[in-house]
Amino acid sequence: MKKKKLILDVDEKPTFSKGLILSIQHVFAMFGATILVPALVNAGVGQQVLSPAVALFTSGVGTLIYILCTKEKSPVYLGSSFAFITPMIIAHSKGGVPAIMTGIMAVGLVYVIVSYIIKIAGKDWLTKLLPPIIIGPMIMIIGLGLAPAAISQIGITSDSTLEWKGLIVALVTFLTTAIITIKGKGFIKIIPFFIGIVSGYVAAIILGMVDFRLVAEAPFFGVPNLIIPFKDYTPVASGLLIIIPVAIVTIAEHIGDHTVLGEIIGKDLIKDPGLDRTLMGDGLATFIAGLVGGPANTTYGENTGVVGMTKVASIIVIIGAAIISIILAFFAKFTAIVSTIPGQVLGGVSLLLYGFIAINGLKVLIKNKIDFDKPKNIIIASSMLVLGLGGAALSFVSGDFSLTISGMSLACIVGIVINLLINEDEKAK
Repeated sequence: MKKKKLILDVDEKPTFSKGLILSIQHVFAMFGATILVPALVNAGVGQQVLSPAVALFTSGVGTLIYILCTKEKSPVYLGSSFAFITPMIIAHSKGGVPAIMTGIMAVGLVYVIVSYIIKIAGKDWLTKLLPPIIIGPMIMIIGLGLAPAAISQIGITSDSTLEWKGLIVALVTFLTTAIITIKGKGFIKIIPFFIGIVSGYVAAIILGMVDFRLVAEAPFFGVPNLIIPFKDYTPVASGLLIIIPVAIVTIAEHIGDHTVLGEIIGKDLIKDPGLDRTLMGDGLATFIAGLVGGPANTTYGENTGVVGMTKVASIIVIIGAAIISIILAFFAKFTAIVSTIPGQVLGGVSLLLYGFIAINGLKVLIKNKIDFDKPKNIIIASSMLVLGLGGAALSFVSGDFSLTISGMSLACIVGIVINLLINEDEKAK
């Protein structure tokens, strides 16, 4: 891989002042998205099950774990994954917070297991099991499956009464995010969702939609509300088949992000430190996140964008960003402010965000030139989309044992089985 011209390479150190500024840029890049995940899950569930403070804490700790696992060779920042929003909401309906956290810890273990298999057998089997024709529809299901939640938060469903203040706030959030995405320059272009949330929140304050009593009552500092298994709950298996299949998508996302970052910094990260080490770091970070009550972690494209923009790949900068994120988690006033964000703000930004996720699935299909003149590809994609979005479910009951496979999980399994059973070159007669 051709070496890119960097201001600072992975193993180089900036001055303290420059390093601090660069670290803060990384924090801003991941900040909006990382706190948005718990906010959206809480809105979907109707109560607080995830804490923004814990999300920031596990983001920082997870990044430090990743850096250790990769021997300080990969300048990656980990943040809360959007892919798990719907599965977490569904898992909560099956078994509450224990189902969510058990599922997230299980995903982390899946990453670790896959990393060991890759270390022993290489990664070709993974490509065969998860080709683009599987990954693309899976990502589309994640985004499109969330669409009703965004519409509900804005309050423009057929059975809801339209509130003009809420509509204005949603429009301000939506338009600001859209304009920044299209017209933004430099660092501003990397944080459209953060700017959109702030603009919508300001509009909501002006219109008198924000109640600051919780902020006034909250202390300045406080320990994040960690949720520990066997202390605060007993792990349950009810959410495993809902959450675990999403690991297929996030593993593919992991590979893609590391490939892109490798091109930016001129290093093949898939070879050195190696996909086994990067997946191990991602997996352990996600397991620890679930262990203390946080959302699953994933590699953040926003932070990859910061590396590309600044041409600084220094690991010290990433470590600094992780430490700042951990410190922010202990500011209780901040957590209280996040809890006052109106649902219309979340709906306005989600209108774009969920669409972006779905379009990314479409981009996977286009980038890999998936030929939909081939009946096999049509069958895989169409069956996955209908099963994943149509509310399909299969239940197996035997005595006291019951197992339900539904939605995304069922779509994933069916897609993989069809792909493996039908010969690649087989044509319709």
